[in-house]
Amino acid sequence: MQVSLRVRRFDPESNQGPYYQTYSMDAPDYYTVLDALIHIREETDGTLGLRCSCRSAICGSCAMRIDGHAKLACKTKIIDLTADGGEVTVEPVGNMPVVKDLIADMKPFWDKIRAVDPWLQPEGPEPEREYVVPNEAMQDLAGAMNCIMCGACVSDCTVLEAELNRGVPVEKTWLAPAALAKAYRFVGDPRDDHQYDRLEKLSDSGGIWDCTHCFECIEVCPKGVAPMDRIMALRDKAVSAGITNNNGTRHAKAFHDSIKAYGRLDEVTLVPKSVGFFNIRELLPQMPTGLRMLKAGKLRLPHKAENKKKIKQIVDSLDKEQME
Repeated sequence: MQVSLRVRRFDPESNQGPYYQTYSMDAPDYYTVLDALIHIREETDGTLGLRCSCRSAICGSCAMRIDGHAKLACKTKIIDLTADGGEVTVEPVGNMPVVKDLIADMKPFWDKIRAVDPWLQPEGPEPEREYVVPNEAMQDLAGAMNCIMCGACVSDCTVLEAELNRGVPVEKTWLAPAALAKAYRFVGDPRDDHQYDRLEKLSDSGGIWDCTHCFECIEVCPKGVAPMDRIMALRDKAVSAGITNNNGTRHAKAFHDSIKAYGRLDEVTLVPKSVGFFNIRELLPQMPTGLRMLKAGKLRLPHKAENKKKIKQIVDSLDKEQME
């Protein structure tokens, strides 16, 4: 099968910015994107930079964007992308600095992993013998422990992309999906004695409440870790632990109360209820957005949805289910 790989190139030693170079080749049906890239590097263009190791979807080092979404190149067959010999676009992972061609600097990724203290913190005297964790506890953590640290979820995280596009320094951007999935693994471990401290730290700005539920991290994770689900579980644990004095919890409550009362979102009071009506320091930066919403007709006095009663019944049913 004839196929064209449109590869994003970047040479840090050149004055030229990023550009795309197309390679045409005859690819057997069993070829993965990584097979094709290695073929290009060994047979066509030895200057092509890429990172790979196990070639078995275990190490995670060959994560890159393929046709716009993060994937493991060794796990992605070309025939599944284009059965009729079309074009496949290959780019480095997003939201991280590019070192050369398809090689990204993973330092921001690892800095975020370290920020959640990814190690057990037991208290008390050293036990006389090894503590054996109950099977049911480890079964709950098994999914999060499947993470191979490929960075695919961080690459395609829309929250992180929006912050970086706004010029937020990378060290001040939110923790992102991989680190929070790793945090879930330690929060849920019965051998750890700092669950409350962890949840309190994770509830600060840049933590569990910054996720916008875009589901992209779930879509691109090659190991089914489902980082967003872990983030939602951390929110539940934090609220259950009484950690509610934060913008995220107040926002969730304001959203819930608005839907229950009116059957629709009251956008006029959502932000003030989230940050506090008298929190001028946080309200003032929101004024330009509020004015644009007002001009677009998005801000208006709350009015009830036609099927408000039915919506309230659904909310009440969900509340009852959660209480049980």
